[in-house]
Amino acid sequence: MKVTQYYPVLQTGDVAATAAFYIQHFGFRPLFEADWYVHLQLAGDASVNLAILDGSHATIPSEARGTSQGVILNFEVEDVDKLHDHCRAAGLQIVTSLRDEDFGQRHFIARGPDGVLIDVIKPIPPSAAFAALYETEALPG
Repeated sequence: MKVTQYYPVLQTGDVAATAAFYIQHFGFRPLFEADWYVHLQLAGDASVNLAILDGSHATIPSEARGTSQGVILNFEVEDVDKLHDHCRAAGLQIVTSLRDEDFGQRHFIARGPDGVLIDVIKPIPPSAAFAALYETEALPG
């Protein structure tokens, strides 16, 4: 199988507001906009895409319609501290404060529209115990 693109699609009750959230706080830009669907792409990186879909749209099987739940979006960034400061200043709900993790991340988690969690991460060197669990080419930091 050759994959030509891969991206998450978030179901929401308010497509415009959810798209605006990712545009304003995370640097996405719209490539396609309809009242029921918006396709976003990270400004300056065509490989990072996110779609926002009206959770009641007919293209979704009826038993799966609703909002996105149980989803965590991970964004690895160069300057997690700067984005954390921006999100706090903008009033985003920070559910996990900025911290370093032994498994090799400096990160915080914010809650987006409709409850989607957004984990903003900068890879850092892990503790020795966690470093031993990584394949050499995947070792952060």
